[in-house]
Amino acid sequence: MKRRDFLRGAGRLGAAGLLLPGLRVQQDSARGPADPLMAPSWAGGARPEVRAMDNDETVRAIEYKLRCTCGCGLDVFTCRTTDFTCTYSPELHRELVQLLEAGNTPDQAIEAFVAKYGESILMAPKAKGFGAVGYLLPGSLVLVAGSILAWVLLRRDRPEPAPAPAAGPVERSDAARVTDQEMAQVERALRELES
Repeated sequence: MKRRDFLRGAGRLGAAGLLLPGLRVQQDSARGPADPLMAPSWAGGARPEVRAMDNDETVRAIEYKLRCTCGCGLDVFTCRTTDFTCTYSPELHRELVQLLEAGNTPDQAIEAFVAKYGESILMAPKAKGFGAVGYLLPGSLVLVAGSILAWVLLRRDRPEPAPAPAAGPVERSDAARVTDQEMAQVERALRELES
């Protein structure tokens, strides 16, 4: 075997080509040499050839705004580039590319999707009509709750500080008066403790 054939086999088959140089990629008229999968249907079918329009920034920007209809909750671009078993997102992508190639503007393409699939195809609702409630309600609820909390905190009763002692003689109430006999007992107890 020539060195060139050996390296060609290794490039197509990876490490298996180095270990088993006689191994060859099967040529199948349905799959062709670019698709060495044993059963392409396991991964959502044979992969079509990638065109320049498939990676266009305009297409990607529109796909980020459209929700995939397979139920994953992802936008079309993320679904078609991460979930290769999904058959919905590639179809939505092809539909979008056809609309743009037909001469529609990005806004017209989005409107065509909304007309066909309903407003649920959009990742975010439009900020008009009932969709505006989705944008305004959360912010207004936060403002109202913050206002109520501030009002309650400012209005609640605070304990009043104790009055400062007045200058001059202090009058004791009857309960606070100590008799001379009790004072003498306290002084005796203190002397006993000191000695």
